[in-house]
Amino acid sequence: MDTIFGYPGGATVDIYNELVKTEIGHITVRHEQGAVHAADGYARASGKVGVCLVTSGPGATNTVSGIASAFMDSIPVVVLTGQVPTSLIGNDAFQEVDIVGITRPCTKHNYLVKDVRELSQTVREAFFIARSGRPGPVLVDLPKDVIQSRATYKTIKEVRLRSYNPTYEPNAKQLPKVVKLIRESTRPVILAGGGVILSGASDALRKFAKKIQSPVTATLMGLGGFPASHPLWLGMIGMHGTYRANMASGECDLLIAIGARFDDRVTGRTDTFARGAKIVHIDIDPTSIRKNVPVAIPIVGDCKITLEKLNKILEQEDLGDFKKIRRPWFRQIEKWKATQPLAYHQEDMIKPQFVIEKLYEVTKGKAIITTEVGQNQMWAAQFYKFDYPNCFITSGGLGCMGFGFPAALGAQIACPGKLVVDVAGDASIQMNIQEMATAVQYNLPVKIVVLNNGYMGMVRQWQQLFYEKRYACTEMEAAPDFVKLAEAYGAVGLRATRPEEVEQVLNKGMSTKKPVIMDFVVEREECVYPMVPAGSPITEMLLV
Repeated sequence: MDTIFGYPGGATVDIYNELVKTEIGHITVRHEQGAVHAADGYARASGKVGVCLVTSGPGATNTVSGIASAFMDSIPVVVLTGQVPTSLIGNDAFQEVDIVGITRPCTKHNYLVKDVRELSQTVREAFFIARSGRPGPVLVDLPKDVIQSRATYKTIKEVRLRSYNPTYEPNAKQLPKVVKLIRESTRPVILAGGGVILSGASDALRKFAKKIQSPVTATLMGLGGFPASHPLWLGMIGMHGTYRANMASGECDLLIAIGARFDDRVTGRTDTFARGAKIVHIDIDPTSIRKNVPVAIPIVGDCKITLEKLNKILEQEDLGDFKKIRRPWFRQIEKWKATQPLAYHQEDMIKPQFVIEKLYEVTKGKAIITTEVGQNQMWAAQFYKFDYPNCFITSGGLGCMGFGFPAALGAQIACPGKLVVDVAGDASIQMNIQEMATAVQYNLPVKIVVLNNGYMGMVRQWQQLFYEKRYACTEMEAAPDFVKLAEAYGAVGLRATRPEEVEQVLNKGMSTKKPVIMDFVVEREECVYPMVPAGSPITEMLLV
């Protein structure tokens, strides 16, 4: 651990008094929700455990959205919260809340430390649990009297918990069964989820897909786990997935899901999802398998380890000419791609898709992209081609507005030499815009691309398509001038109102060595397509 994201308070002042004597860096955010999102972004970009430190009461409760987002997306974060002295717990003391009880449903585990002699062991366990197995957030609640107490530190070489033993090695008897299904398949599809990235399985996945000549799609969380420039790439699957990815999942005869949990935004109606396919499900979490869809071959194990073992078996097999066998399948996929490609028509007003495409060109596809939630998130997922893991950082499961900017700050701390860009909407960026002060204070040159349509865009889209264009409470009136707002914080503000200005603004923003807000005034009623209506099969998409 080299960095903590936090906000001091009375219950944690003793920790801060000692923290400044260490070499551990501390980033003081402007809101505790921003601290957790920043720790989350740091964890995703670095592969390490993110750490957040906040005070008791409202400091602790302000972290709940960030903890829930990390929990849904399986991100290793340790949240340290201050608490009132143990003698006052349960007495409704000033700034007392039962944060352990509040967060029990949205943490992988949590602790209330009542004895300072248990503190070092508890903290070691928290980090071990957060990063092992299926990762997730762990909360450690620290009463003030425990923080102020003294104990002799005992070195802990290894953490072992009898009741917690994640399964990393797959059952060897299951793997030949997978190979048999691969041999028999003529229309396979690989579905990559966030587990591919979390386990570092991207290289193994690429070798696996090439070996069996299978097209690959990914969930929102899996983007970057397989190169978007690869000829086997189908694009994202799901509610706003590509036409070819959704159709291929509906027509395949074998679906190999790796580190995905079959979220409703991926499957649509579960009773119609991959109806004619045999499903292989590889996941380190046994509770995720058969939770939402029936599975022919369940494999509990680490994605990277499992894929490497499958690759070894495949190397020893005479597989025949898979390219020839799959040729009709790839011809069909090309027809789907030609029939309904991701497309838009750039006219007088700036199209948001055009901004994302230009962003990809300007950054050469090598930036770390974080997003807020809504239309901006989906356009980034569709039109920025992610070739590398740990470069797309978004709140997938919880869909937490206000996530992207503080997550970008965390990613920038983790990767100081990389370009970090937050793709935002004018509504979502205002959720945690106060973190611009954090960016300026620590000279974190994060870039914000605001797709400014004057609406809560995704909700407005639903109102347009399903509620007879009754735009109830979704118009963002009295919006700030984002250029002036950036300047007020001491950052740089830029704006584009015409298509010919987009590339110029992006180039200037990316080359500026300071935090930048780029305000792109885009087509107000542009919609994200394809779109699968809620409750429909993912093969039944709205296309225009």
